Amino acid sequence: MGLVLTTVNMKGGVGKTTLTVNLATCLAKYYKKRVLVIDLDSQISATLSLIAPQEFAKLRKGRKTLSYLIDKVIQPYIKRKFSTEDMIFQGIGNIEGMDLLPGDIELYDEYIVSETLHKQSIADGNLNFSQVWREFEDLLINSIIEPIIDDYDFILMDCAPGYNLLTRSGIAASDFYLLPARPEPLSLVGIQLLERRIAKLKKNHDLEDRLNLLGIVFILSGGVFSGRYYQQVIQRVEQDFDISNIFSNRIPMDVNVAKAVDTFTPAVMATPNSPGAKAFIHLTKEFLEKIEKAKA
Repeated sequence: MGLVLTTVNMKGGVGKTTLTVNLATCLAKYYKKRVLVIDLDSQISATLSLIAPQEFAKLRKGRKTLSYLIDKVIQPYIKRKFSTEDMIFQGIGNIEGMDLLPGDIELYDEYIVSETLHKQSIADGNLNFSQVWREFEDLLINSIIEPIIDDYDFILMDCAPGYNLLTRSGIAASDFYLLPARPEPLSLVGIQLLERRIAKLKKNHDLEDRLNLLGIVFILSGGVFSGRYYQQVIQRVEQDFDISNIFSNRIPMDVNVAKAVDTFTPAVMATPNSPGAKAFIHLTKEFLEKIEKAKA
């Protein structure tokens, strides 16, 4: 059975997608792991970091995106033609074992979700709405990945900033979560908010035996890591977390990482010899070491 991880932070612009797609690519390309990226963000940044817009347009026209599978869970009484396996775009970048479950700009209708769950809570007279909602959060992403979880070593899910339904469901379906952060105060606020909410989610969903923080990854927003300002922020994180929860490898400021987005390709494929790409390769080695320690 594959391991499921979410990349998450309450704040946007901290490198969630950059971390997800480059880590996934390194795992498949350099370590021959079978990896699936799932895009849970309606901004579809992970999707467009791996395939071109025209390719995504074809998939969306054919309803070959995550939206179809979410709708299948929300409205199970409607007969469906496709399964999770049918939605997967295989061999990203001609890398064997590197697959994508594309996101969508319209993932689900909040009104339909609320209406469906309200009707269910009425039908199940002994359940209150909050309990029905929690059970749906448990079911949503779990039911999508369950049919294919044995096909992969790792399933990496890129979450939207904030704490919406898909993010909560993705976290609830995970064995571990990764927390990308920039060494700046607002990013730290995102970490603190997320940790409190995940602690509550673990309690509500009875997930104390799994769903652990694999590590915080610092992705630099500018300058150098030796700067006093960045070191002060990093030290604040080190005071709040065990050193084992912080990746020693950090991603430096590298224009090549940003430019890779314009080619719809991860930096480790577009410019494999750049400082940013090399940092992701080192980070992937540390990632696997942390996984082995966590599994021991």
